[in-house]
Amino acid sequence: MNPIKPLLLFATAAGGLLTLTNPVVAQVWTPSTTAPSQTWWSVASSADGTRLAAGGLAGWIYTSTDSAATWTSNNVPERNWFSIACSADGGKLAALVHGGDGIYVSTDSGADWTLANAPIQTWDSVAASSDGTKFVAEGLGAAGDRIYTSTDSGATWSQTSAPNKYWSSVASSADGTKLAAVVWQGTAIYTSTDSGANWTPNTVASAYWQDIACSADGTKLVAAVNGGGLYTSTNSGATWTPTSAPNQDWLSIACSTNGTRQVAVGPGVIYTSTDSGATWLSNNVPAYYWASVASSEDGGRLVAVAATGQIYTAQPAPPSLSLTRSGNNLTLSWPSAATLFQLQQRSNLAAMDWLNVTNSVAVINGQRQVTLSTEGSQAFYRLKGQ
Repeated sequence: MNPIKPLLLFATAAGGLLTLTNPVVAQVWTPSTTAPSQTWWSVASSADGTRLAAGGLAGWIYTSTDSAATWTSNNVPERNWFSIACSADGGKLAALVHGGDGIYVSTDSGADWTLANAPIQTWDSVAASSDGTKFVAEGLGAAGDRIYTSTDSGATWSQTSAPNKYWSSVASSADGTKLAAVVWQGTAIYTSTDSGANWTPNTVASAYWQDIACSADGTKLVAAVNGGGLYTSTNSGATWTPTSAPNQDWLSIACSTNGTRQVAVGPGVIYTSTDSGATWLSNNVPAYYWASVASSEDGGRLVAVAATGQIYTAQPAPPSLSLTRSGNNLTLSWPSAATLFQLQQRSNLAAMDWLNVTNSVAVINGQRQVTLSTEGSQAFYRLKGQ
């Protein structure tokens, strides 16, 4: 999909006329009409949002290479696929079985799967480094509820020093060195800065902690409470701040690699944030039982799965495009986080094609800016989703 913001800026060298047509539209979620219906419970996304993997309860794993336009059934047994993680390119994956089974891994984008050398137990959550060589997972087995890591793309797993807690979710930085984990009912969120060798408890509100996600460098984190709100940290989990998100049975969260864009889902709701969790916006989605959500690296492409049998995807919300004049120069600006949009122009609305503006883009005070000379000319400008 190529969403186009319905915003036209018209400028002339002499008059400096600005014409704005159509207001900003809300983010649009679109159902994947080709996805089979099963009790979806987990989903993962590649960095660019094109490769997806989704698993269901008492079901199977399906993958997509075209942003959910089509889906392929994977050669895996029927299981309770509780959590899936993948590398940035979508080539390496790990999928957990909840209920007395193991961890399955794939190194060919889900075409083939192998049962890893991991304990047979009830696995709950898994996260991956960007290159897919490191994984972290937690689950309940004979040794208690423990956290395990892998450094060979999931082939083998080792128990970390994390204490025996009722863990509910884990997260990993891009390089796999910074890890975070939440306890289902606890007063601390645990973090590690050495790939799980050592863990530090960080005091936080007593709650039923459901899920956790982190930025690529591990400094920004967001944690979800089942029956509560959303909390964020900007110092690698040392301290936590409650956000303005409503109290809700949050089930899954995800964020962009810089932590600026965040998304959270729960029964009946999907909320997004574009300011590192400071404010949250309710999305216009059907009241399905949203169980899991995943994000592209820039937070622009999202995918959510529902236990009621649906898969939806979303493109980035159209950013605002502003215009300022200084003499014969025209400066167009839009948010720096909007990396999936291309500035285009044409001389009149009757022209056949929009042309990409090839002038250099500067990032100043959180805004992408392009300065053009308008002497003796006029043009219409727009931002087009890539």
